Amino acid sequence: MRMIGLRKKGLATALFSMLALVLAAGSAFAQATHTSKPFAGPKANKGTVTHSNVGGKSVLTLSDDFVVPDTPDPHWRVVDSSGTVYDLAKLRIKNDGYNKSVTLPSYVKDVKKVIIWCAWAETNLGEAEFDQAVK
Repeated sequence: MRMIGLRKKGLATALFSMLALVLAAGSAFAQATHTSKPFAGPKANKGTVTHSNVGGKSVLTLSDDFVVPDTPDPHWRVVDSSGTVYDLAKLRIKNDGYNKSVTLPSYVKDVKKVIIWCAWAETNLGEAEFDQAVK
C-alpha cells in the first residue's frame, strides 16, 4: 500500500511540474509579442503589425485586417530607434499574394516604426509605430 501512495505522489509531482513548464512557456511567448498602433496613411490605413521572436529571429507580421495598397510596388520598410531606415522585402508577390510577414535581418538592431513604402513612387503609403522599440 505504501508503495502505491508514493507512486501516486510522484505522478502528481511530475504532472504539476509539467503544468508549470507549460505555463512558463506560454508566459514567455506572451512577453515576446508586441503589437503596433494601427496603420495611418493615404493608402495603408487599416490593420496593425505584430513583432514576435520565432526560432531566435525577429519577425514582423501584418494583421488579418490589413489591406495591401493598390499601388505599383509596395515594400516593407522599418525605422529603428536611432532613425535609421531599412528597406526590406516587396509586399506584393506573384499571383495576387503578399508577404504577410518578414524576418528582420540581423543588422536591424530594433524596430520603432513599420512603413509601407511605394518604391515606384518613392512615397510613404502608411505607417504603424510601436510604443517602444522592439527586437
